[in-house]
Amino acid sequence: MLRNLKMHWRRLRNAEMVTIRGVKVRTARDEIPKRIRSLLFKGIYETDECDLVESEVRPGDRVLEVGAGIGLVSLLATRICGQDNVLSCEANPDLESMIRENYRLNGWKPNLVMQAVTSNGHHLEFFRSDNVFSSSVIDRGLAGDRIFVESIAVNELIGEHRPSIIVMDAEGSEVELMAAADLSQVRAVIVEMHPQIVGEERIASLVRDTEAKGFHFDGSSHKVCLFRNTMR
Repeated sequence: MLRNLKMHWRRLRNAEMVTIRGVKVRTARDEIPKRIRSLLFKGIYETDECDLVESEVRPGDRVLEVGAGIGLVSLLATRICGQDNVLSCEANPDLESMIRENYRLNGWKPNLVMQAVTSNGHHLEFFRSDNVFSSSVIDRGLAGDRIFVESIAVNELIGEHRPSIIVMDAEGSEVELMAAADLSQVRAVIVEMHPQIVGEERIASLVRDTEAKGFHFDGSSHKVCLFRNTMR
């Protein structure tokens, strides 16, 4: 009830900014799709990822985010562990100005890599959906166009940034990335699964492979799963 009241009040005011979990995010009507704007107005956008980031990320952690979206999750991590400790990657060029503006609202500058993250660092096709938040390196048959984007290898990022936490929302690429990633120095991984894109069998394989690397599957909130390194 309270969330709906918040949404209606903010909609009536045509709010162009909201504060969620202590960080500011733009909600201008001409910048955000209607569904995403409603979730932001309710304060429940990316709730599961945000909950796990708040429970797992500590001051001094180094966070690597794969799939920044509008930047809300990375802003939350930045609030906890500091601007210099968060590196965010986003493949969709349409989201760069939105991410930078949200950081500016909070008085920070993002450490932002506008490239896809892959297992090998090769250039690849990117399927840019009319709904920017459904864009993916996987063809989902959605309305939009195809563009070519540069990518960076996941282990190159891990080697350079030395993350203790990885947060991943890669719209189906999580299976490939988790299989390739060297997670030996990573304390925890928060990853959103996309069984509707890759299938339940490949998600089950991801869980098995990650556990084989020494991680314990420590539960999930809807499609967002937490793995903790049993050796750290």
